[in-house]
Amino acid sequence: MTSAPSTDSPTMRGAPIGFVEFVALVASLMSLTALGIDSMLPALPAIGETLGVASANSRQFVVTAFVIGFGVAQLVHGPLADRFGRRTVLLWALAAYVVANLACAIAGSFTLLLVARVLGGAMIAAARVATIALVRDCYHGRAMARVMSIAFMVFMIVPILAPSFGWLVLQFGDWRLIFATIAALTTAVWIWFHIRMPETLAPENVLPITPARILADWRVTLTDRQSLGYMLASTALMGGLYGYLNSIQQIMADVFAKPALLPVIFAASSVTMAVANLLNSRIVMRLGTRLISHGALTGLILVSLFHLAAILLGWENLVSFTVFQALTLGCFGLATSNFSAMAMENMGRIAGTASSVQGFVSVTVGAVAGALIGQAFDRTTIPLVLGFLIAGLVALVAVAVTERGRLFRPAQTSRPA
Repeated sequence: MTSAPSTDSPTMRGAPIGFVEFVALVASLMSLTALGIDSMLPALPAIGETLGVASANSRQFVVTAFVIGFGVAQLVHGPLADRFGRRTVLLWALAAYVVANLACAIAGSFTLLLVARVLGGAMIAAARVATIALVRDCYHGRAMARVMSIAFMVFMIVPILAPSFGWLVLQFGDWRLIFATIAALTTAVWIWFHIRMPETLAPENVLPITPARILADWRVTLTDRQSLGYMLASTALMGGLYGYLNSIQQIMADVFAKPALLPVIFAASSVTMAVANLLNSRIVMRLGTRLISHGALTGLILVSLFHLAAILLGWENLVSFTVFQALTLGCFGLATSNFSAMAMENMGRIAGTASSVQGFVSVTVGAVAGALIGQAFDRTTIPLVLGFLIAGLVALVAVAVTERGRLFRPAQTSRPA
């Protein structure tokens, strides 16, 4: 791996609209992805019953198909965002996401539903790639980490409430209404973005779409020590998160026999991610991304170890599971929001392509790892907790190699990208 000078300074360029509205719009764009995943969880049994899917583990593919499309398509959106601009790519992709959700709403078979889910994930992938590039156009270093933390805090409200949203919609209609409602909400965000957000890609930073240029930018992204290292660390932790999303509905139904409590337990377990990102936005400018994220990663590993020990000792119950998962996801939130910012520190010139490569690896590989964790479900919580523990250890190795053993300390050099 090669190494470029890092950026960990609080320098800001500023957003083209008011800061509060900018963060709210960024969070709304990112939240459409979470809504597309988490609102499905209460509907999985109904989807399986309607479309003739008997295996509970097979119903997990409603989530996995979306995430796979979301990961792979980022490789396409990145170069497009660097060539045609963040605004153009987002507007077209959001419109296509509306169509994909309407296709899900009328799907007559499980196969057609999965195809539409892959397409939906592929379209909303632009909301990650172009949005992160948009933020990187305006901020960098600790300032970018602060913006992302605040956005993630708002964004995390959606996965906290999404299962409740899905459950509520099911009280008024069937699972197809969930997809129709997501299409309506996406339309509202499209209108907001179209009216308020100008293009943030500077004309001098427009990059041509040529194989040579794209391959060169991929090479930069994958050989920069910080980009590669923190991308791999994020990838490992995403595997644990997707394992949780794949498993939680069956854990509530088969382990604790409380399927009706899924929205409540999901919210209680996930609220710490929002709290962690609020805390990070308050302290990152003072303490720095490394001290916070490395400490959070260490905490995730220790919490997973204690959780696994509690299970093996026969102490696991619904309360202990909720508390341990809340602590785990809180550490996850602190670590990944800073990992994302650090991975992008040296990528300012190629922000769109770099974000797409990092997103492709972290989401696609993470989705595969999460699917393996989900398919390993054995009517206990051991596969999930063990998955988080292994993910944390792999991430720790990646971070230690990236920083050459200098954990918890600021980078040695600092220069705006």
